[in-house]
Amino acid sequence: MSKSANETGQAAAWFAVDWGTSHLRVWAMDAEDRVLTQIHSDKGMAGMAPDAYAPELLALAEPWLPSSGSVDAVICGMAGSRQGWIEAPYLEVPVAPSSSGMVRAETGDQRLKAQIVPGLCQKTPADVMRGEETQIAGYLRKNPGFDGYLCLPGTHSKWVNVSGGKVQSFVTVMTGEIFALLGKTSVLRHSVAESGWNEAEFEKGVRQSLDQPDRFIASLFAIRAEGLLANLGGEAARARLSGMIIGAELAASRSAWSDRPVVVIGEGALISIYQAALTVAGASAEAFSGDEATLSGLCAAYHFMKGTPS
Repeated sequence: MSKSANETGQAAAWFAVDWGTSHLRVWAMDAEDRVLTQIHSDKGMAGMAPDAYAPELLALAEPWLPSSGSVDAVICGMAGSRQGWIEAPYLEVPVAPSSSGMVRAETGDQRLKAQIVPGLCQKTPADVMRGEETQIAGYLRKNPGFDGYLCLPGTHSKWVNVSGGKVQSFVTVMTGEIFALLGKTSVLRHSVAESGWNEAEFEKGVRQSLDQPDRFIASLFAIRAEGLLANLGGEAARARLSGMIIGAELAASRSAWSDRPVVVIGEGALISIYQAALTVAGASAEAFSGDEATLSGLCAAYHFMKGTPS
């Protein structure tokens, strides 16, 4: 955990908070939505009891709290889940993300008023998101006229249909989790390296799944067999497996990226990997920082709550 001492003596005008499964990020903000400091903690939802949230947030925010009066903390992510601080019920699509439904969480300190942003849900087919809605709102705050698909890759990737400033529908693909399960617990763990990359094998895997998505399950064991019979290396096997799984994701979402603009929201190598996969598929996608989207979305939620221009 990293705490930020306040050497300026300046109090925050409000706090933006991203409370994930494994991490907590707090931004102390000034009245112009400029970041005074960013504070990190490893106290994510997975290791928290409901009565531990308020003390943890207060400990991180303490140096930036006002000496009198109160300020708001706007919180997105897993703090609002059923296993979190207090449940913030899902808003059903179609809906503008981070536009209503915030839930008050008691901090026990009158200087800090905590508000939790709700996630989004879809009844048919059933789907949910929590945290990504804030990134979507942040992107739309910067790009209000966007009409297309937002791809948010990760453990559970989201493909989000956005039109008219609203999330119209979305689908979750368990891409990252499937990669971890196959690469670490299946027979493929004997073939797949823990790190490393081979671009040619990645592209081969993407093409294979795009060309024959119905063969995805039947093609997986070939990675193991090629390691035994054709000396397919661990890095190549890792890239091939990644390509096959992302290729299957693209095959399932072909209607999204084939005829409308796509923006991939996230950070680092994962964004480049998805852009490369889309290139193999004959499409293209712009990239947008996930961190920037999160903070922008929290700003949008704060100003909606206050009724002030964002």
